[in-house]
Amino acid sequence: MHKYIRIIKSKPFFIAMAFLIQILAFILLLTWFSRRFFGLYFILVLLSFFISVQVINRESDSSSKLLWVLVIMFMPVFGGVLYLLFGARKIPRELMIKDRQAASDYQRYAKQSIKVMKQESDDFVLDKMVSLAWSNGYFPVYDHCSVQYFPSGEKQYQAFLKELSEAKSFIFMEFFIINQSVMWDTILQILIDKASEGVDVRLIYDDFGTITYLPDKYDQWLTSRGVKTHRFNPMKAQIAMQMNNRDHRKILVVDGKVAFTGGCNISDEYINTRERFGHWKDMGVCIKGAAVETFTISFLQMWNYQEEENTPYAPFIVKKENQIRYDEPGYVIPFSDSPTDENYTGKYMHLNLLNASTNYFWITTPYLILDDEMVSSLQLAVNNGVDVRIVVPAIPDKKAVYQVTKANYDALIKKGVRIYEYSPGFIHGKVALSDDRSALVGTVNMDFRSYYLHYECGVFMRDTSCLQEIHDDFEDIFSRSHEVTLEECEQVNFFLRQFRKILKVFGPML
Repeated sequence: MHKYIRIIKSKPFFIAMAFLIQILAFILLLTWFSRRFFGLYFILVLLSFFISVQVINRESDSSSKLLWVLVIMFMPVFGGVLYLLFGARKIPRELMIKDRQAASDYQRYAKQSIKVMKQESDDFVLDKMVSLAWSNGYFPVYDHCSVQYFPSGEKQYQAFLKELSEAKSFIFMEFFIINQSVMWDTILQILIDKASEGVDVRLIYDDFGTITYLPDKYDQWLTSRGVKTHRFNPMKAQIAMQMNNRDHRKILVVDGKVAFTGGCNISDEYINTRERFGHWKDMGVCIKGAAVETFTISFLQMWNYQEEENTPYAPFIVKKENQIRYDEPGYVIPFSDSPTDENYTGKYMHLNLLNASTNYFWITTPYLILDDEMVSSLQLAVNNGVDVRIVVPAIPDKKAVYQVTKANYDALIKKGVRIYEYSPGFIHGKVALSDDRSALVGTVNMDFRSYYLHYECGVFMRDTSCLQEIHDDFEDIFSRSHEVTLEECEQVNFFLRQFRKILKVFGPML
């Protein structure tokens, strides 16, 4: 009984109820007016028709187009108005406007990209990825950087603690989920201690990602203890499309010299001191060298979006003469993705690497919600002789999303894509490996939200020393996973198959 009372009194329950009441009131109001005034009814139906035409002709994936046309057809009176409220993916461009530096600030990066590319003029794949990164967000390519791969959240967490404890100047942290746990309590104590020593400690966490984990006004409590904190996009009890755009990035930068990213959030299940969905498998990377500056700038862009007074980048960027040039092979391109523009950088990184593969393309993702473009690209790669493998969890964290994931199995397997389920539990890492020479590690899932709605980040690596470790990790994952067969898909009962097909239509909303 106490459990239900707690749920009713919780902020998520209040927001959900307020949202449903607003939607219901909106529908009832439109229905009443349309029945009372025939002219309004005719205008609303006509509006729905014209909006359907706009939806069909917009530059977007076919899955979301189909969903919205079905919604509008099912509710012709107010379907068009619902689309105007929820169908547009974009939020105001304040982030892009506030945070985009003058063109002159980016000339240095342009020159660096050109300089590095002159060294590797014959590398077709690197050229493709550099061009994509630059055209989608002015993300430069770097050489002579140290890259360390972590095959588990436990190992990355230990590296977190080591670097945090050695911070001298500043600590920037940005995470989707922070849960009051052993993992967070340990990190928090270091942050408070460092702040008391004069280190500039800043934290951004997503309000939706932490809504069931952190108390209200926790950001204010942290700030009062020296950890300057922002809740990204605070959840409100109102109908607002921007509530759907979440900060899914995971970034830790220390002193401008070390940066981490990957799938690992701050909660005990990520380091397996608490079991939720079997064994939790996560992966990440640590970057040292000049490439760290891209993560520093990405964090400050998000920070400045929420501050009245912008923080300049220069004091937090290690000057070129002070940067360490590591005796390490290969190239790295850190990148971020934002729903405020038409550049779907995370998705394009996946597609570019997939299309450039000649021998194999292996990828892990906790969720598999694909549009037609991605499915066609996967099929084309298979037809070109590429060994395409996708690893998903065997134990899900979101049951509805998992059913949509499974709804893709038979079609992909028929096209030659090999699907693996990670038998020990839940694989949350987002890692792609191609031809033993290229890899992507970051926060981008193979789903609609990561590709179109969320703020994401990651790093592309070409010929770096850690690629063999990533390959070995994939081989270990395959050995622990079950390869799904077409026979297994065909044995699923009729009603479950139909249920999955229905859920698949609503995939862009999940």
